[in-house]
Amino acid sequence: MPTKPHINIMTAGHVDAGKSTLIGRILYESGAIREEELRKLKEIATQLKKETFEFAFVMDTVKEERERGVTIDIMHRPFETQKWFFTIIDAPGHRDFVKNMITGASQADAAILVVSAKQGEGIQEQTKEHTWLLRVLGIQQLLVVINKMDAANYDEKRFNELKTEITTLLKSVGFKVDTMPFVPVSAYNGDNITKKSDKMPWYKGQTIVETLDSTIKEPEKPTQKPLRLPIQDVYTITGVGTVPVGRVETGVMKINDKLVFEPSGVVGEVKSVEVHHQQISEAKPGDNVGFNVRGVDKAQIKRGDVAGHPDNPPTVVKEFTGQIIVLQHPTLITAGYTPVFHCHTASVACTIEEIIAKVDPKTGAVIQEKPDFIKPGDAARIRVKPLRPMVIEKQSEFPELARFAIRDMGQTVAAGVCLEVVKAK
Repeated sequence: MPTKPHINIMTAGHVDAGKSTLIGRILYESGAIREEELRKLKEIATQLKKETFEFAFVMDTVKEERERGVTIDIMHRPFETQKWFFTIIDAPGHRDFVKNMITGASQADAAILVVSAKQGEGIQEQTKEHTWLLRVLGIQQLLVVINKMDAANYDEKRFNELKTEITTLLKSVGFKVDTMPFVPVSAYNGDNITKKSDKMPWYKGQTIVETLDSTIKEPEKPTQKPLRLPIQDVYTITGVGTVPVGRVETGVMKINDKLVFEPSGVVGEVKSVEVHHQQISEAKPGDNVGFNVRGVDKAQIKRGDVAGHPDNPPTVVKEFTGQIIVLQHPTLITAGYTPVFHCHTASVACTIEEIIAKVDPKTGAVIQEKPDFIKPGDAARIRVKPLRPMVIEKQSEFPELARFAIRDMGQTVAAGVCLEVVKAK
């Protein structure tokens, strides 16, 4: 495995901001994809009448994504810089796919927010929604890429105008913007990706890859904590057996460990562990792994389950208290409302049993006890009851498994964190 420290980085931003193209270009220029792979993708792009999409196709592997020209699922791809070994998570910008974007954000150590410089694009609804989610999901490290500078004639004025708008947006949700890098690029043409562009002499900063090396800091790895590994998918591989896939959030998983999967309650034994098709003897926080488990059938576990050690199993809750911020809702939210809660890789319908208090989002101080309803812009503490067993942990113990987003009617209604849990019997 690489000796460089490992960082998970995701992209966020509106559906047409050029995220997949940006990543394809970074991977190509950092040598993670070869010339012939790109040539093949160029041919596919031309056949599908999607010229200029060849870089995006590096990440958009699903046939439907190529035909529609949008990213549906999250995709992991490794690349290296001088300092880091990155796994890049290309999260979908399209609003139907925000659920996968939430899974992506909950796995990321840092994010690249991509905004298009093309007139009429800039900051859009989804740019705002993603910014909120990144903040609530606890991503501290952010760099802003202003893409499609070629479509804005590499104009410094357009760059500064967007920089001001984005700064206002980021500050409004509580990001610290003073030291945040803003990089003007053309992903399609390769300006300021690994090589400094001669088309923007006014820009004195670094390329994207240099910026990643100079600004990103390695997060502390919670290896001392008990193991928590949310399952993203489960496969049956011929000759191997059951192979769950997911990211280690806390703790360490070793070969021969006994594991319990909650809320399924099944127990199995770890036979082998792989990262990017390489066998490893133990998996640490931040590793995206596939691992073979003996004694467990594929049908017994599913996406949304969390693996842990039997002596400190993941917490299955009967109900929990959360603090949320309401982002958007066509009317009002009252007790009895049952939307879908997305937490780590789980999606579970839950009923808001009680609105305990309306609070100040910045300080957490109570503004009003037991309000009848809450509306967009409000922050509140709520009591929640899942309709089926789910794993969620307290913010104070496992922040990685405490964050959630609430979705309904194809949009993110609210986002929040779990403060207290009542364990299921």
